[in-house]
Parts: sequence; structure tokens; C-alpha cells
Amino acid sequence: MAEQQAPKEPEAAAAPQAQNEPLPGTQDPDDDADSAIEDNASSTASLSSSILQYRTIHGRTYHSDRGNAEYWASNDERQNEALDIIHHVLTLSHDGKLHLAPLKDNVEKVIDIGTGTGIWAIDFADAHPNAKVVGTEILPIQPSWVPPNLDQMDDCTQDWTFGENTYDFVHIRWLFGSIMDWTALFKQAYKTLKPGGYIETQEPSIRFESDDGTVNEKTAMGQFGKIFVEGGKKMGRTMTVLEDGIQRKALEEAGFEAIEEVNFKTPIGSWPHDPKQKEIARFQQLAVEQDTEGTMMYVAALAGWSKEEVTVYIAQLRREFRSKDIHGYYRRKVLWARKPVAA
Repeated sequence: MAEQQAPKEPEAAAAPQAQNEPLPGTQDPDDDADSAIEDNASSTASLSSSILQYRTIHGRTYHSDRGNAEYWASNDERQNEALDIIHHVLTLSHDGKLHLAPLKDNVEKVIDIGTGTGIWAIDFADAHPNAKVVGTEILPIQPSWVPPNLDQMDDCTQDWTFGENTYDFVHIRWLFGSIMDWTALFKQAYKTLKPGGYIETQEPSIRFESDDGTVNEKTAMGQFGKIFVEGGKKMGRTMTVLEDGIQRKALEEAGFEAIEEVNFKTPIGSWPHDPKQKEIARFQQLAVEQDTEGTMMYVAALAGWSKEEVTVYIAQLRREFRSKDIHGYYRRKVLWARKPVAA
């Protein structure tokens, strides 16, 4: 297990090494790259009417609580822009790579679970024009113009109707607080993947930390995670996916092998000295400040906070983000694993 250390004054974290190993297993030469999409039209149908219904909290729109799906962040334009900035943060951190799993260059079929604005799926589809990419999401927030080899489907928390043993890669990112049963999700991915296919899962901690004690229980950053943990409990969905080691446990329970893991510390603010880490930290700050209200409003409402209380808290949080005296970061964990070739 490798660990990516946070930038420390004056040293900064090293970037992960590129993963260029060939994909184990064999490909069926007679397998049509379009078949998995065409044979599963019910999966790529338009987003259902229940998903198109929103609820409003303190003037911000959120996903409807109908059905099994639930998401805690706003689904309006401000939040969508924040998601796109987060994508940039993660891509910078990974040296421009869209995945760490060792995929073949000629990967044919890919699923992006929790695609959000679709930015990862769009980038992957552009980079692999011969691949068929499917993005799943509980929110209809994707752009209307996408690459011709990209399709969208609805709620990934429902049973999948993709054919078994048909996909090369399942990409899962940033689903903390929205999944009730992670093992069930990974079992669906296992069933859908071809033997030798890969899954990659990336989740953050919801807690801000520091290595020098500048983030502590007396700071707004130190209280941030507690608010989300409480909100997650009331939703019946855990926010502590990273802390509880859920990704590895669920991968093992689903039957995956050759599990690899890389841990990151992602700084926020302008305090790092290393140029790359400073760029990452500033974009991370921009992402959070882009829509702190939409990120916090729902979980804070679950905790009984008024809009005025949230506003006061956010003002203090932003002051801390902008202070060079507070050296905050959050942890991220990326794991990838393979479906056995003999499966």
C-alpha cells in the first residue's frame, strides 16, 4: 500500500507513478463494441420522471427523496461548477491521468458510476474514441452535447441491467453519503465486468486535518466533518467510507483480486510552497468556496441548523481556508482491483 503524503513545509508530496501494466485476461475478438449498449437499452433510458422532481431547502434545489436514491449536495449550476473543479483537482493530483488502474489502450466498454456532470466520462470518451462509455447518475445534470461514444443512464442504486461479463472497466468516484450498500454495488460491477476487467474506486474523507495542529476542534474546519457524519447517519448513508475502510472490504466481499491502493493528502488554501501542490490547493479552495452553501445546506438542515447559522459558519470556514497559518488538507483513497481471469 502506497501513501501519498500531504505537502509539508517546505517539502511537498510526490506524485503517483504511472500504471502501464497490460490488462490481464483475453478479449473476445468477435465481441461487438456496441453490443453491451444496444443489448441493454433499458439501462441507458432517459432519466425517470421521479428523478426529475426536486426539493428546495433554503432556496437551493436538491435531488428528490423518492425511491432509493438520495444525494446530499445541491444539483444546481453552482454545485455543478464545483464538481467540475474537483475533477480538475483530481486530474492534477494524478498527473493528468483519468485512471490509475492498468487498462489497455484499446479498452472497449466502460461504465462511469455517479458520473455527475459527466466530465470524467466525457474526457475518457474523447481520449478513447473507439470505446463505448456509459455514465450513470441519479441527477440529470449532464450537458446535452457529449461525444458520440458516450451514453447516459439513470440511478446506479437500482439493479443494473447490463449484460454479464461485458465491460472492461468500471469507474466509481465521490459517492460517499449516497450509497446504502457498497458491497452490493461492487457485486453488480463484478457481475458486469469481463474476466480480467478492472474496477477503480476513489473516495475522500469528509474531515479536514493538519499535521501541525492548526486544524483542531476549535476551528470551523475541524467541525466540518462532524456535521456531515451526523447528517449521513440521519440519511442512513455513511460519510466515513475512507475512515471505515469500506472500499477494500467491499471489493474483497464482491470477489475482486489484485487489490491495489494509493492514499493521498489533498491540501486546501494557499499555504503549500511546492508549485504543484499550491496549484492543487488553490483549485481545491476554489471548488469548496464555489458552492459551500449548496454543499452544506442539506446536511446542516438535517442537524437542525438555520440558514443564518449556516451562513455564519461558512464565513468562518472561508476565513480559515484563506489563512496561510492554517495548513489543512483532506485524505483521499484510490483503489483498483481485477475480476479474476478464471471467473
